[in-house]
Amino acid sequence: MPEFQTTPGTRDILPPDAARWRRFVDVFAGVVESAGYEQIILPMFEDLGVFQRLGDATDVVTKEMYDFVDKGGRHVALRPEQTAGVCRAFVQHHPNLPWKVWYSGPNFRYEKAQQGRYRQFDQVGVEVLGVDDPLLDVEVIALAHGFYRALGLRNVELHVNSLGDTGDRARYVAALESYFRAHEIDLTKESRATLERNPLRVLDSKRAEDRDVISQAPSISEFFSPEAASHFAAVQDGLSLLGIDFVVNDRLVRGLDYYRSTTFEFVSTALDAAQTAVGGGGRYDGLVEDLGGPSTPGIGFAIGLDRTLLACDAESVFGIDSSGTDVFVVDATGGRSALLLTAELRNAGLRADRAFGAKSMKSQMKSANKSRATVAVIIGEDELARGVATVRPMDGGEQSECPLGQVVATVTDIVKKAK
Repeated sequence: MPEFQTTPGTRDILPPDAARWRRFVDVFAGVVESAGYEQIILPMFEDLGVFQRLGDATDVVTKEMYDFVDKGGRHVALRPEQTAGVCRAFVQHHPNLPWKVWYSGPNFRYEKAQQGRYRQFDQVGVEVLGVDDPLLDVEVIALAHGFYRALGLRNVELHVNSLGDTGDRARYVAALESYFRAHEIDLTKESRATLERNPLRVLDSKRAEDRDVISQAPSISEFFSPEAASHFAAVQDGLSLLGIDFVVNDRLVRGLDYYRSTTFEFVSTALDAAQTAVGGGGRYDGLVEDLGGPSTPGIGFAIGLDRTLLACDAESVFGIDSSGTDVFVVDATGGRSALLLTAELRNAGLRADRAFGAKSMKSQMKSANKSRATVAVIIGEDELARGVATVRPMDGGEQSECPLGQVVATVTDIVKKAK
C-alpha cells in the first residue's frame, strides 16, 4: 500500500471521469449564460465571519467548517458553500443591479463521507442580487430545471415551499417550538438536540421515528402574511405557465438558516439512497445586510456534481465520453517527422497524439489503438523517402497514401465524416 493516499472524504477524479466533470460544467455554463448570467470565481477561503452568517444553529457552522488561524493571525475558513461568498463580493465591489452570476468549484465540509457526499465536493450554481420579483424566482427555478433536462434527466421532481417573510418565519418557529415541546417525548434524541438549536430544522429529520410527529406539525402556510401568500402564489402560477411540474412541500425548509420566502429542491426519483436531493435553493433577502451591505433581495441555487452524476448513471444518461483522439502519428524514422506533423495537426484544430521513446512500429500501433484514434498516420523510412504518409482509418476502412503536405487536409476530412 502506498505511504500516502487521499484523506477520508476526498478522492482523485481520474480520466475519463474528469472530462465528464468538465463537460458537466460546460453544459451548465451554456444553460445559464443564455439567460445573461456571468461567471464569478471566488476565493477558496474567507474570513470565518462570512460563513458564520449562515446561522448559529446550522450544522455547517457549528460542526462542519474547516477553519483555522493563518500565519497572519486571521481566523479563516474553507468555504462550505458559495452563496455567502457571492454576497460578500457584492458588498465589497458594488456591482450594477441586478447582479446575475454563476459559479462552479469545490466546497469543504467536515461531515460523514458516504456515496454522493464527500468532505470536498463540487457544486455549480447561480445567484441573483437586487430584484424582489416572484417571476425572477420562476426564472431561477426554470434554469435549474432546464439544466437537468439538458443532461438528459427526466426522473427529477421539483418540490417548492415558502418560508414567508421575516415576521411569518418568526411566528412559525415559535409555533413549531411549542408543538414539538408538547411532543418532545416522541422525538428521537437527535431531533430533541436539534429542537434546542432551531425548531425549524426538526422538519429536516428523515428518521422514521420522527415521521408521525412531524407530519402533524403546524404548516408554514398558516402563518403567511398577505404579501408572502401572494408572492408564493405568483411563483406557482409562473411555473405552471412554463409547464414545469412541481409539488408543494410545506415541510421543505432547506439546510441553511438564511432562507426566506421561496425555497425549492430537486429530488431524483431514480436514486434509491436516503439522500435523493440533487440540488436546490431559495431566497435569502437578509443575507447581504448581515454581511454589512444595504438591504438587498437575493435568490439562487446550488447543484451538486456527485449526486447529480449518480442520478445520470441511474437513468443511463450523460455518460462518459468514449471518444479518443482524432489522429495518432506513428513514426518509424526517428521521431522528427512525428514532432512536426503532430504540431501541424494540432494547429489545424485536431486532437493529435504520438508515441515517444523510439518504440517499434508494432508498439506504436498498439498505442494508437489504446488512444481510440479515428485515424492513424504512418511514416516509415520508405514513406519519408517518397514524401508521403500512409493514412489508415482505425475503424477498418481502406488505407491510402497521400503527400506529406496534404496529410492535414486528408485527415481533417476523414475525421469530419466520422463525426
